Amino acid sequence: MANMHEIAKMAGVSLGTVSHVLNNTAKVREPKRTRVLEAVKASGYQPSQLARGLRRDTTNMIGMIIPDITNPFFPAVVRGAEDMAFSNGYRLLLCNTDNDHAKEIIHLNELRTYLPAGLIVIPSNFSDLTAQAESYRRAGTGVVCVDRLPKNWSGDSVTADNEAGAYNATRHLLQLGHTRLATITGPLHFTNAKERLVGFKRAMKEAKLHLSSDYTQETRYDKQGGHAKTLVLLGLVPRPTAIFAGNDMIALGALLAVHEAGLRCPNDVSIMGFDDLDLAETTNPPLSSVSQSGYQLGATAARLLLDRREGDIGPAKHIVLETVLNLRHSVAPPPEAAMGSSSMKRRPRSVQKRT
Repeated sequence: MANMHEIAKMAGVSLGTVSHVLNNTAKVREPKRTRVLEAVKASGYQPSQLARGLRRDTTNMIGMIIPDITNPFFPAVVRGAEDMAFSNGYRLLLCNTDNDHAKEIIHLNELRTYLPAGLIVIPSNFSDLTAQAESYRRAGTGVVCVDRLPKNWSGDSVTADNEAGAYNATRHLLQLGHTRLATITGPLHFTNAKERLVGFKRAMKEAKLHLSSDYTQETRYDKQGGHAKTLVLLGLVPRPTAIFAGNDMIALGALLAVHEAGLRCPNDVSIMGFDDLDLAETTNPPLSSVSQSGYQLGATAARLLLDRREGDIGPAKHIVLETVLNLRHSVAPPPEAAMGSSSMKRRPRSVQKRT
């Protein structure tokens, strides 16, 4: 591959002229500029982004760290960030942590050597990025956290309105007539799992329904966890007639467990998810879910980083995107046999629901 010395020789100009053309560091007269660009094209020369970064203290790369590349929600987030970055002349460098905070720290430390223009992070388990983020910010590199927030986070963030989404989903189940509801949360050290549980409990409280602790199960954000915890719930007496799952992967496990138990969804047990993954349309039955746009989460985070690059030095921004309840065929009114008794007893003076 050609180097800058060869480009200068081919174009009949100095090495400094080639550098000015490639890096836009000084105005070069058009005849010389044209000869340099033609020599670059003819030789297939590709400038080193890292070398450019050393001269400019940054590159055109944006680092992105995600917790689980196999989770079908995260590719849309990455795609949104990459599209926004690419359309503005930046490139995305992707790292996966496997939800391992130690691996996350290694990525954070090593990405710094690439002189990224910014950093987008979906935090891992038990993540605390305060020290690392401050180090990046001191170097002039913006950091945006997406989807869920690490401990003590005070920087820029983009999340969905998790509480409102869970509240609206639970309220819909209540309006269908369910009184024996259960929920399977994600890991409650994640901010999004906590917020969804708060929304679920708020709707239950407004309906004057008391939730027995047995009807709240916590698990990982995956199908295996949803399957195991649903079997626990189906073993309760009385059995819940509706389950609000903390994400669609948990809901997929719940659907599988219901079928294995010889029950029908939604005839015997209604199931509601959260995320509205593409696969929600293909389940049996198609899954009702709270829709949050992973693509918009990623694109908004990248746009926020670019705004910081372009001179926005204002206080930290916390952008919260709306959710939408997408109803399909996995929820229905409870079976008639469920209407008589409930382990989630109504509190005194709770004859009518509060609107």
